[in-house]
Amino acid sequence: MKAPLIHPRLSLAAALLALPLLLPACAGQDAGGTGGAAADGTAAVDRPIRIVGSSTVYPFAAKVAEQFGRGTGFATPVIESTGSGGGIKLFCAGPGLDTPDLTNSSRAIKQSELDSCAAHGVEGVTEIKIGYDGIVVAHARSTPPLDLSRRQLFLALARQVPQGEGEGKLVDNPYRTWRDVDPALPAVDIEVLGPPPTSGTRDAFLELVMEAGCSEWEWIAALRDSDQDRFQQICHTIREDGGYVEAGENDNLIVQKLEANPDALGIFGYSFLDQNRDRLQGSRIDGVEPSFENIASQLYPVSRPLFVYVKDSHVGQVPGIAELVQELTSPQAIGEDGYLPEIGLIPLPADELAQVRQRTAALTAAGDAAAAATASGE
Repeated sequence: MKAPLIHPRLSLAAALLALPLLLPACAGQDAGGTGGAAADGTAAVDRPIRIVGSSTVYPFAAKVAEQFGRGTGFATPVIESTGSGGGIKLFCAGPGLDTPDLTNSSRAIKQSELDSCAAHGVEGVTEIKIGYDGIVVAHARSTPPLDLSRRQLFLALARQVPQGEGEGKLVDNPYRTWRDVDPALPAVDIEVLGPPPTSGTRDAFLELVMEAGCSEWEWIAALRDSDQDRFQQICHTIREDGGYVEAGENDNLIVQKLEANPDALGIFGYSFLDQNRDRLQGSRIDGVEPSFENIASQLYPVSRPLFVYVKDSHVGQVPGIAELVQELTSPQAIGEDGYLPEIGLIPLPADELAQVRQRTAALTAAGDAAAAATASGE
């Protein structure tokens, strides 16, 4: 089975107009199966839109859902914070109307996940980039500010680290305090509260921080081309001896733990730091402060795009999906002066924002056309 189609640069409306090619086999089945539109052309199910995925994207999706439910005749979407990987797994479980309609992700979907979607019959997936976010390493405001390099973070958090500057020799991580890592850092125990493996924030942290840090050893950097598996084993494997503590997908819990232990650090999205400025401060990374301006200009080295993925076959079958995406990508939502930047989303550059708006301009009409075509059995 071929991998699902993703249309990041094509009109979502155009993709949806092609849905008659995908949906006829689904018509006439109940909501527990692959579903289908009703005979009168109305939606196949009468339920709220279901969204799963990233805890980082969750507050943005929740705000859009609130606006959507208040300003339209549709039910307010139901949103679950499952983590990016967990959400994509649920999303790719099948095309049936008992599966999620959209999934949020703080990283781009992987090819292996697209393959899983295809294997389970999900043939059309549309990617929408909604903005940017930074990953911060934060701590309580009661402690002095920190300036950390990605090399230092790798040495503090990797399961194995290079022994000296020699080539090829790794040892189990011997560092117990930050001062062990670098004499310029505080003499406090290394304790970093971070996301679990299902989190897109963790995936992005591994790529943007751990890979960058370990690549400062030339022999490790060379493995990226000569032995990718070995490279990832070294750079992506996090210590499990207490230096790194998986704190789940609940960022509020991390805040409470950071306040209880001011020496601990926490890893999460910038938007959450922005909402808790009275309690937390972000460490500088490679000398750059995690600020709205620095992330928007991509000066801050640990920034990443945020995505929403739409299951194309559900548009026209579940009420309001096309209209929800239009709200999500509207100027009043993600524009520079929109309500999502007010709560921490870093807006897209003007050219990218224009492309997103163009892709969604005819979405409602396309959704209506998909529903009508499905109902008629075309």
